[in-house]
Amino acid sequence: MKRAKNKNSEEAKVYLIGSGIASLASAVFLVKDAGVQGKNIHILEKDNILGGALDGAGNKDDGYVVRGGRMHEKHYECYWDLLSYIPSLEDPNVSIRDESFEFNERFVSNGKARLLKEGKKLDVSSYGLSLKQQADFLKLLMTSEKLLENKRIEDWYDHDFFETNFWYIWSTMFAFQKWSSVAEMRRYMRRLIHLVDGLYRLGGVMRTKYNQYDSVVRPMKKHLEERGVVFDMKCEVVDIDFDLSSDKKTASVIHLKDKNEIVLGKNDYVFITNGSITDSTDNGAWDRPAKLKGLAESGSWKLWKNIAKKDKAFGNPGVFCDNIDLQKWYSFTATLKDSTFHDYMENFSGNVDGTGGLVTMTDSNWLMSIVIARQPHFPNQPKDVKVFWGYGLYPDRKGNYVNKTMAECTGEEILEELWYHLKIQNLMKPIVAEGKVNCIPTAMPFIDSLFMPRAYEDRPEVLVEGATNFAFLGQFAEVPKDIVFTVEYSVRTAQMAVYGLFETGKKVIPVYPSIHEAKSLIKAAKSISR
Repeated sequence: MKRAKNKNSEEAKVYLIGSGIASLASAVFLVKDAGVQGKNIHILEKDNILGGALDGAGNKDDGYVVRGGRMHEKHYECYWDLLSYIPSLEDPNVSIRDESFEFNERFVSNGKARLLKEGKKLDVSSYGLSLKQQADFLKLLMTSEKLLENKRIEDWYDHDFFETNFWYIWSTMFAFQKWSSVAEMRRYMRRLIHLVDGLYRLGGVMRTKYNQYDSVVRPMKKHLEERGVVFDMKCEVVDIDFDLSSDKKTASVIHLKDKNEIVLGKNDYVFITNGSITDSTDNGAWDRPAKLKGLAESGSWKLWKNIAKKDKAFGNPGVFCDNIDLQKWYSFTATLKDSTFHDYMENFSGNVDGTGGLVTMTDSNWLMSIVIARQPHFPNQPKDVKVFWGYGLYPDRKGNYVNKTMAECTGEEILEELWYHLKIQNLMKPIVAEGKVNCIPTAMPFIDSLFMPRAYEDRPEVLVEGATNFAFLGQFAEVPKDIVFTVEYSVRTAQMAVYGLFETGKKVIPVYPSIHEAKSLIKAAKSISR
């Protein structure tokens, strides 16, 4: 059935649930391409800050926090198109896209210390794959996704694969686990095949000038506010009613936590971000571990569970959120009023800050990695203050030095474990003693939810069959061929929703087809055989 598109957009009213990049992008496209009036667009956010997983906050005294950073690359076609319309806060005559591209021309990713063992750099020029593992890699590229439903990566590769340079590089770069979805890994391999050749040195990886909250979210908020878009903060949606028939599905009432409700009229729409990788996160402190929360404290997961009960087309949230022990990992952000650590890492790695990226300790029980971004990473960060970020994929294992699991550790103890792996305990001891170091750990129960083994129908379509006035957005809506855990995926769902429900004369930008480029395939095949 062909979907009727709105041709009376000036009178339309749109409610966007959640304020992540998918909702912010939707608001931009609704105004720019669909002609919806900004004052008729409401972004409903349960927290008091925008941005979802694109975050960054703090100051030099209390410490800075970034829960994580989304990797970028030049073929994020929908994302860079979006940011080409948003002015930079530092220079309104320059778009965020152009600001980012210029920044990455100056600071090119070329990691020289990607993997470490016993505090020393490993040679990663070879991925270390056996002939069988190389064949498994190529076979996976060509296998139908339908045949991989509910299968794990460990169901596809042999045990030795998980000790190869390739797996250490791949898993820590994208946060895949052995038990993650092999269908999702296949998508990554096909979508990013053009990057495989340079993966060991982070070739092709791009970054924003500052953390993603300051570089992307704040300018987008300003752009939308200038167009009259309304931000309803501390406004939590707990349920949505639908009128369901054999050929049509229509959202009718939005229920809010404060018992109020929004009754949707005939020209009203609701875009739903179902699920969130940063829901229920908790920050610890220098002297306090982060607390692991869960479904009880979540907003988007409980909302999706309520919605999913009403129609099987609305997906299966339990697949993604009911196994926190398989989905969680912990990150940490260090703030230093001293340059000793950064100077050491620059000399040790051979990378100026902003050019090295991820450094992984392969002999860490936590599989700990750190990233030193270009300084300053925050616009309000003084010159004499340095910031770096890190994470551990296995937070329930005891440390090699600290006799605690990562989950049990304070910020101070996490850094003690890091100093041990880098063999710089004596170097850092006086800096810590002088109180010049802070570290804030963060527990994220749902951070790897999007990689859980799944079947195709577990994620609802952006526009389910028969949907008249609603769409699903973000990482847990289905976008064929594209890859979750990326800003590109979320922005693509926004384009699909807006262009699918409104008459815009525009088409969704296609997924970059690197898997069909002979040159990329040949280079990848050669690189995995090195």
